[in-house]
Amino acid sequence: MHRRTLLSLPALCGLVALTGCTDEEEAPVSQEPSTVGTRRVAYGDDPAQYGELTLPSGDPRGVAVLVHGGFWKPEYGIEYATPLVPSLVAAGWATWAIEYRRGTGAADTLADVRSAVDGLARLGVDLTTVVGIGHSAGGHLVTWAAGHGGLTHVISQAGVLDLTAAYDDGLGGGAVEAFLGHPPGPEDADVDPIRAAPLDVPVWCIHGTRDDNVPIEQSRSYVAASRAGGGRAELVEVEGDHFVVIDPESDAWATTLAHLDSLG
Repeated sequence: MHRRTLLSLPALCGLVALTGCTDEEEAPVSQEPSTVGTRRVAYGDDPAQYGELTLPSGDPRGVAVLVHGGFWKPEYGIEYATPLVPSLVAAGWATWAIEYRRGTGAADTLADVRSAVDGLARLGVDLTTVVGIGHSAGGHLVTWAAGHGGLTHVISQAGVLDLTAAYDDGLGGGAVEAFLGHPPGPEDADVDPIRAAPLDVPVWCIHGTRDDNVPIEQSRSYVAASRAGGGRAELVEVEGDHFVVIDPESDAWATTLAHLDSLG
């Protein structure tokens, strides 16, 4: 997808929080044998509960879990993540681009992401290295998910990592309050990444310095909080706006691929 195409799409940034996520019984994931190419796999019964698994021609060096953003509105979907798949596969990564329920409440969204990550165990891929890569709202989602197991590394691309600050700044036209159903408070600490920091896994925050949708202060604050708590977090500032980090032709995406390459 060319840069001009990306910029013609609606804003992706989104905000997430959860009022009460529970470990509900998960729907079975298809167990058909892995083959080279892309296949759609359901992890639940709802039409939005599926992922697209793409494998490289050789043994994967790891799995990249791609999570899109978009205010958790139904009109923003997996198509915002899939342009990154070809370059990841060319670099030897298996990719698991996930869709999830949007607009039905925070509990549904977070439960879906958790189920999709957990479902990797039934897809026949090596789980030694599983990197969550999420843009904007997806950055929040993968960072949250990493606190519940299944991910070995996190790459937050212009992620919404401080829900209270995002609410105070009115990001997304009040998206935080709309999603939670109330302003963020003490009861939301478990789903506000900055208040759940540090994680037990490394986190890279890659953020454009000219991002007007999700200001870079979101990533700067998160990294500072994580490091203050002894966590492993790195801020990678790149030139560009909110969308440069998901433009597969950009220097920002090349920087992301280089960080992935450092994993071995």
